[in-house]
Amino acid sequence: MQQEIICVFPVAMREDFARISWEGLEEIRVRIGWPVELIYDNRSKWLGNYDDIIDRQRLDEMLNYITGYSVYAMEEDLKQGFITLVGGHRIGVTGHATYERGKNTGEYQVTSLTDIGGLNIRIAHEKKGCAKDIVLLLRNGQSIYNTLFFSAPGVGKTTYLRDAIRILSTGDAVFPGIKCCVIDERSEIAACRMGKPQNDLGIRCDVLDACPKDMGMRMVLRAMSPQIIAVDELGKESEFDMLEQMCCSGVKVLGTIHAGNLQELMQNKMVRKGIDNGSIERFVELVRFPNGSRGFHIYNGQGRLLWEK
Repeated sequence: MQQEIICVFPVAMREDFARISWEGLEEIRVRIGWPVELIYDNRSKWLGNYDDIIDRQRLDEMLNYITGYSVYAMEEDLKQGFITLVGGHRIGVTGHATYERGKNTGEYQVTSLTDIGGLNIRIAHEKKGCAKDIVLLLRNGQSIYNTLFFSAPGVGKTTYLRDAIRILSTGDAVFPGIKCCVIDERSEIAACRMGKPQNDLGIRCDVLDACPKDMGMRMVLRAMSPQIIAVDELGKESEFDMLEQMCCSGVKVLGTIHAGNLQELMQNKMVRKGIDNGSIERFVELVRFPNGSRGFHIYNGQGRLLWEK
């Protein structure tokens, strides 16, 4: 994991990473005119000396390494505001956006992102066992309830989702493994390389990599006979429409969504629709405590607290 991150930095800066702690490192923030910031569970620090700043030359060198010397080849990813590295690490990107109104949807769409001035490298972690207690509480006979994990960004939704998939796919002496299909639109869950997941998703898991979630759910439903479909960061109306169709097809859904708290979640009109039509049965709120440890609250489909830890 360390080498996957270090190799995107300018050669002149790589020695500085030999002196940092990687334990608990969550994000690396890169901004023109400022030193590199390392963000841990409950603190941050600078990489190297405070006066060792990122200039345009250094940032352009990083972009060459990140894109394989072809920013044009990554243009579609840049329009979405992120690039995914080997290992599932996501690099958020900011810069000058140009946009236009879509002909079919009428919604504004980014057409290019130039003059890139900031990067946020979010470190992908495998924390095996972190979702063990949660999965036990989501069991419904030999299957699970349709469930969405939620929290503010950076608390660990993808990490917990990944571990839940691994546990359910593998099974144990009490619960047999369940056939899972992962629609990994941003290549963060499985971190596939040449078709092979780099992260452990268990022995009964199939991955559709780099495919839009709504399209991918439809594809695997028709062809892969899944018992569970897992998706990360639901947001579009079309994705929630497919979620409803999954639940009418005998398939369970395990996913994540952004929300800072239960009140914010319940104000999401698509979540409300999912509650009303019965396609969402459980919510898992992930909580980060001041010392960096995590806890969780589990709610039923109406938002009533069932368990907390």
